[in-house]
Formats: sequence, C-alpha cells, structure tokens
Amino acid sequence: MNVPPLLDARGLVKRYGENRVVDGVDLSIAPGECLGVIGPNGAGKTTTIRMCLGLTGVDEGQLHYFTQADGSSWAMPQDALAIKARLGVVSQFDSLDPDFTCAENLFVFGRYFGLGRAALAERVPQLLDFAALRHKANAKPGELSGGMKRRLSLARALINNPDLLLLDEPTTGLDPQARHLMWERLQMLLQSGKSILLTTHFMDEAERLCHRLLVLDHGRKIAEGRPRELIAEHLEPEVVEVYGQGALELAGSPLAQHAARMERSGETLFFYTHHARPLIQALEAYPQLRTLHRPANLEDLFLKLTGRQIREDG
Repeated sequence: MNVPPLLDARGLVKRYGENRVVDGVDLSIAPGECLGVIGPNGAGKTTTIRMCLGLTGVDEGQLHYFTQADGSSWAMPQDALAIKARLGVVSQFDSLDPDFTCAENLFVFGRYFGLGRAALAERVPQLLDFAALRHKANAKPGELSGGMKRRLSLARALINNPDLLLLDEPTTGLDPQARHLMWERLQMLLQSGKSILLTTHFMDEAERLCHRLLVLDHGRKIAEGRPRELIAEHLEPEVVEVYGQGALELAGSPLAQHAARMERSGETLFFYTHHARPLIQALEAYPQLRTLHRPANLEDLFLKLTGRQIREDG
C-alpha cells in the first residue's frame, strides 16, 4: 500500500537571468521519513528549500503538500498559510529574537500560530526539556552557546507540533559534542513519526539521519536513493588511502594494478578496490608511507559524483 507523501515536488525550476539554479528537481517525502539533500556550494539546495517554503517563487513545476487518500492536496503558494501551519523550519542562520529569553522566544512564536496561553504554558516547558535548555529558560540567546542556540531554534520550530520539518544545514558551525546532541534530538523526532527534509554538508550526518538522499549538482538531481545502496551502486567497496613522501608517485607504479580506480587529493592517493588485501600487502614494501584501509562511505560518493574541486559560494 502506497502512503501519500507529505511533500511532493515535481519539475522545480528557478532561474536568475540565464542561470537555472534549480533545474527540474523532483522530490517527495513520506510520513516518518528523513530525506537528505546534499551537494556542493551553489548546487541549489537552499534555493530548493526556499521554494518549498514559498519564500522563493517557482518559475516552473509544482509543489503539493499533505496529499490525502482521495488524491486531494494543498498547493504552494496558493495554500501557503494552511501549509505553513503544519511545517517547522530551522534556517541556516540564527533568527532568534535577542531581546526575549529562551522561554519567551518559544511563547511568542507559539502565539503566531494562534496557540493560547494555557496550551503554551504546557508546551514551552516540554520543548525546553526536549532541547535540554530548561536551566536556560530565562537566559537570552546572546548568553547561549552555538549548540544551545541551534537546539532552541529546533524547539521553536516544534512549537506548532508540525508534521514536516525543513532543516537547512542545522548543525553547521557546531562542535562535535553539540552536533551529536542535535543528531540525538532529530532521531527522537523521527522515532516519534515526524518527517524531515534536511540539507547538510556533513556526510556522516546524512548517513546517520537520512533514509534517502538526493544529490544535487548545478541545480540538477544527479543521484537519489538510500545511502548504503548509493554507495554500493557507485563505488568500489574498499578504500586504501596512502599519504606521505612519495605517495603520489605510486599512481604510476605496479601497485596501480590492485585498484579499480585511483584519485589524488593534496598529498593523498586514494585506491578504490574490490579486494584490498593484495594492495595492503604490497604497501608493506613502503614503510615510510602511512595508510588507512576503510570501507567506502558517503564522502567518497559525494566526491566521485561532484568532484574534488573547491567551489566558492554563489
């Protein structure tokens, strides 16, 4: 039995002059699913999120939300108010009110959704507990760490008990401990039945949280699927990284026969292989080199599909 999607976007196009920053993107999110959108800077991730929120106009394509069993749905932007009442949003940048305490930020935001004082008196402490911020209820955002601010932003996005959360790089700028705590909270939301559309630059984040991934580059979808299935489809299963003086010269040596594919990045040579043992044994003849043997991961997939060249924003 097919479950109707919470969000169904078809053929999304956004142009700025002659530049198609989003070029025919399709995506859908089922109840209880986390869909991750990954891609380099300028790939169209944030523009896609903004179109889904009605903040950026759609030049071509359709956006439908909360499809019912009879096929009826709400369309963006025509039904924007009804749709946004069931959405929660965490943007890339802090939009907390610096003049309000943590509790007041939640309370005032809840009033925007028409929630009464009695309901908020119950809801606000629950969300502060969820965000591990009860002890900061009377602190203002300027007194919080970066991780606390992101958790408060997430709690604020939950004030209306949304069915679908749209999170644009929610852990950017956080230290590892803060990121892990944020991941724990997002996992709790998924386990409770919430759905999430997530953009991220962290491949470990995408692999931990996302049921499916959409890979964008130059505004187009270049791959889609479950993380482990995408890795198996596009990559050799094992990777041997070799670095140190003389490592790059191995690309032209007999060791190359042990690799299905090789890549260079800085002073590191990457051997992608189906069977790493012969290569590892051969590398014993080069004790001056350092090696790392590991399974292929999402970062390898990202770099294979989008390239290793650094791209500037814009």
